Amino acid sequence: MKLPVLSGREVAKVFGRLGWEIARQRGSHIILIKEGHIVTLSVPDHKEVAKGTLRKLITRAGITVEEFLKAMK
Repeated sequence: MKLPVLSGREVAKVFGRLGWEIARQRGSHIILIKEGHIVTLSVPDHKEVAKGTLRKLITRAGITVEEFLKAMK
């Protein structure tokens, strides 16, 4: 499934809709946490997040690409 080109802030916003919260931002990374998850997501605050990086974040969040794309709409 093809992933769109998104900025770091847009990616963080989509994960926000999925229940992730911004814990902190230091430098160029937005750190997201979610209640009940050990994992944290480190989203680079760039104009464009690389597709491989986005795919890795989606996997770490324990969701599918389809679920991520659905949350975008």
